[in-house]
Amino acid sequence: MNQQEMTIKRISTGEGSKRRRRLLSKIVLYLILIVIAALMAIPFVWMLSASIKADREVFQMNPFVLIPKSPKWSNYKDIWTKIPMLTFVRNTVILTIVVTFLQLLTSSFAAYAFAKLNFRGKAGLFLAYIATIAMPWQVYMVPQFLMMRKFGLNDNLLAIICLQAFSAFGVFLMKQFYEGIPSELNEAARIDGMNEYQIYATIMLPLSKPALSTLTIFTFVNTWNDYLGPLIYLKSVENKTIQLGLKMFISQYSSDYGLIMAGSVLSLIPVLVIFMILQQYFVEGVASAGLKG
Repeated sequence: MNQQEMTIKRISTGEGSKRRRRLLSKIVLYLILIVIAALMAIPFVWMLSASIKADREVFQMNPFVLIPKSPKWSNYKDIWTKIPMLTFVRNTVILTIVVTFLQLLTSSFAAYAFAKLNFRGKAGLFLAYIATIAMPWQVYMVPQFLMMRKFGLNDNLLAIICLQAFSAFGVFLMKQFYEGIPSELNEAARIDGMNEYQIYATIMLPLSKPALSTLTIFTFVNTWNDYLGPLIYLKSVENKTIQLGLKMFISQYSSDYGLIMAGSVLSLIPVLVIFMILQQYFVEGVASAGLKG
């Protein structure tokens, strides 16, 4: 075997070894991800199992039964009759849709100004607005409550809508995405006679579907699952949301855990639907929001 053949053999052997190492690394990575996914799924599997069990079976661990011999499917029927579940669903849907729409509108509109327009004090105003993200909501929730009470909005969905219609995180997310869009598009549109409102509506919004989808998921999930906000402002039964309504199954001396889990499963469905619809834009929106053109 001459020197050239030996060199080719060493190269092929080295490439084969690299391929085996890469394959082994992928296998290990996938195994780790599968284990993590399985651990993350355990609470949801337990919730599904508990939703078709009687109360005495929910916390039975020795032995643990995933599917009981006599599944109590009536739990999914009883939650609609024992509490005004339909009212709670309606309130939650209205609140979530309105808040999500307003956040998309205000965040994208403000982000366009911060990203593509020049005005005095822009940097300082943006910094001050974004700095509010670092302030915990518990710090200013009492002043907010007093303000809403002075406005006469206690026990009213409008109080939560007014407080959650604006999002500093949404402005930051959209601004980072807009900065990745070439400013030449805006200049060309201005030369063609478009004003800033037309540029925003016809150019920026259609190009920002990934970022808007990402913000939609975040806002929808946070608003739908919000518990503390409705707990502070909503008192009457006819104004409560799903998260507050499920608490009605908990009394001073007992709790209907099967019904609570059944209600939780139903409340999870809209979140899953929204995520499945928008997931194709989710990763792209998160990644592109961190890039600048």
